[in-house]
Amino acid sequence: MINPLPFRLRNPIKRPQQLGNSNGFTLIELLVAIILAALVITPLLGFMINILSTDRKEQAKATSEQEIKAALDYMAQDLQQAVYIYNAESLTRTSQQDPRGIKDQLPPQVTTGVDGCSDSGSDTCEPILVFWKRELEKNVIPVTNCTISSTTDCKDDTYVYSLVGYYLISGNNTSNTWSNVARIARFEISDGVIDPAQPTQNNQPNYIASYSPDGGFAAFSLSGSGDLDLKMNRWEKSSTNYSVNFGNTVLADYIDNSSVALSTAPSAISCDTANGEQMVPKPPTPNAPTAKGIYACVNSQQNYARLYLRGNAQARLQTNNIAYNANKSTFFPTATIQVEGRGTLFTR
Repeated sequence: MINPLPFRLRNPIKRPQQLGNSNGFTLIELLVAIILAALVITPLLGFMINILSTDRKEQAKATSEQEIKAALDYMAQDLQQAVYIYNAESLTRTSQQDPRGIKDQLPPQVTTGVDGCSDSGSDTCEPILVFWKRELEKNVIPVTNCTISSTTDCKDDTYVYSLVGYYLISGNNTSNTWSNVARIARFEISDGVIDPAQPTQNNQPNYIASYSPDGGFAAFSLSGSGDLDLKMNRWEKSSTNYSVNFGNTVLADYIDNSSVALSTAPSAISCDTANGEQMVPKPPTPNAPTAKGIYACVNSQQNYARLYLRGNAQARLQTNNIAYNANKSTFFPTATIQVEGRGTLFTR
């Protein structure tokens, strides 16, 4: 029988020669791994950031393009009902001038406290497109001796005249709701509906309930001497204050507020002055006209307008360096359209 003690003394249990041969890493190996990982991950992170930045820019451009097209379509549908469109002279002259205009009858000259507008003479709220339109009011006038049980079916439709204005508003953004460039706001005041069963009451027009004229509304008159332009330029608002706060009725935001020469502006349209078109707003230098993100070529006699709209996607991405730059014209999408007013003008 073998004695185990001498055997173990002669054959000791072998141990690993180095602890480092176990499943671990040396410090140098870890450093090399970190460096290699950084060399691989850093370009990937840069590539990913570049993709996200490019996507953000494309989204801003696409959003601006969609919004200005939607705004232009809305304005075109509105303008199709126009019976008369005011030109640049009408929106520049005041009622004290001869021939007169309607500039001092419109906001902001006669309106204070409207968000984004000023009556101090600054161009923070500028009328671009002002026109009269005739629109349908459904189910308004009660029908006498009606045998139909439905209340709605026992009312007739009628037409009313409205004064509509589109304004370019910039600055004075006290609510911080809008962008730091410009926006388009819509203004409208409408006539009321006189009750045919009793047109007057106490020597005053008798309007159907809930269909009284808006504050400031007064009907135009086609009586008197002169052509149509002179007659429409005689219009004056009523003695009541405007009841419509159009500063918050914004149709589109992020409109370019840069004054750009038409010779360099993207897709700009030139007004055919020989054919009676006038640029609205009136350019300060007619020989070298400049325009902001919205303007129109208006022919009052032929009752049509050509509209131009330019957005500013650059302002969606940053707060500085947002003025128009020809090298970044893709960030300033444009749209144009020509609309002929098809409304019918009746003598009141």
